[in-house]
Amino acid sequence: MSEAAATESAVTGEIVTVRARTLDTFGRFLASARQHHFVSDAKAAAGGPGDAVQAGELLLASLASCGLGLVQKTARERELPLKGAEVEVSFERDPEDGTRYAAIRLAFVLEGVDLPTARSLVDAFTGTCPIYNTLKRGGPIEATTAIR
Repeated sequence: MSEAAATESAVTGEIVTVRARTLDTFGRFLASARQHHFVSDAKAAAGGPGDAVQAGELLLASLASCGLGLVQKTARERELPLKGAEVEVSFERDPEDGTRYAAIRLAFVLEGVDLPTARSLVDAFTGTCPIYNTLKRGGPIEATTAIR
C-alpha cells in the first residue's frame, strides 16, 4: 500500500493493523507495520530481556509521532514559519492501580513561532489525534507548549 493509500485508509475509517509474534528469546517480539519491522521486549521485571523498546515506550512514541506530525502539518497548512519542534512524552503509573497510568504528559517546544501560535498548533494536535483523544477519555493526559 502506498503512503497516500495508507493516509486514505486512516481518513476513510478502514482498519489499520500491526502484527506481532514471539521470537526464540522469551519476552522478545517482532512487530510488523506494513513492510516495516521492529523488535520489542517485555520488561526485565516481567521476565523479558528489557533491551529493546517496550510496550509503554511504543505508546509514548506513537503520541510523539502523531503530535509532531500534526503540528508540522498544521504549520504548513497555515503557512507558519515553524523552524523546529520537539516533544517529550512521559507517563506515570498509578501507585494504587498498576493497570493504569496516573498521568500522561506531553511537553512541546516549538521554534520559529510565538507562544500563542505554538499553543494553537498543539491545540490542533490535541483536537484531532485519535491516539491522544482515546487516551484522554480514559484518564488524565495533558499537553503543554513552550517556544525557543
